[in-house]
Amino acid sequence: MTMIHANLKILRKQKGITQAAIAEAVGVSRSQWAGYELNINPPLEVLVRISDFLTVSIDTLVRIDLSKFSETRLASMLDDQSKISGEHIRVLATTVDHRGHEQIEMVPVRAKASYLAGFADPEYISELPRLSIPFLPQGKKYRVFQVDGDSMLPIPDGAYIVCEYVENWQSIQDGEKYVIIAANEGITFKIAYNHIKSKEEILLCSSNPIFAPFVVPIRSVSEVWKYKLVMAEHLG
Repeated sequence: MTMIHANLKILRKQKGITQAAIAEAVGVSRSQWAGYELNINPPLEVLVRISDFLTVSIDTLVRIDLSKFSETRLASMLDDQSKISGEHIRVLATTVDHRGHEQIEMVPVRAKASYLAGFADPEYISELPRLSIPFLPQGKKYRVFQVDGDSMLPIPDGAYIVCEYVENWQSIQDGEKYVIIAANEGITFKIAYNHIKSKEEILLCSSNPIFAPFVVPIRSVSEVWKYKLVMAEHLG
């Protein structure tokens, strides 16, 4: 199992998370995780949790030398193993206040292009405007997006919508409104229909009938946020 040590480090860095964060996620101390990346073999029960968290098979962890993979090939392999089901655990870049509570970041229209490139970068996320919405239920992750265009009337162009982070894409409910972050479409606010199991895609429709429906392959999706409420047409 000597190959596993380098593989764990490679996969952690590929996902852009710290030793402390991944250690907490799999239920070990940071020092234990550091040992796994150096020369200590994880116990079987921990190895199973690591496999689930990284969405990589145990066989891949212990038998394949990932150091020989290019970044492109490694990313492609991870997509193949994790994106089709839409069920895997995702690590979300986020910000916290001085008490350790997650904050609500805001993505205005002017930030749409940069968000697509930086959504997984904690440094980029930390530079987004932030606001407090005290009446929202605790224990969930929220982000505010600004609507661009009139495809979702009566929610108007320029309005700010509060959305809740969706970790398990299989939970997408037909006919509900979502913000979908995808490679080609960017940030899209639409009514979604879940075709992940049958066609490996999400059908997106507008409430404004002049806009035609279209599909997004699940492989191209990076984040899903469920619409909760509209705040205002202008903030700040």
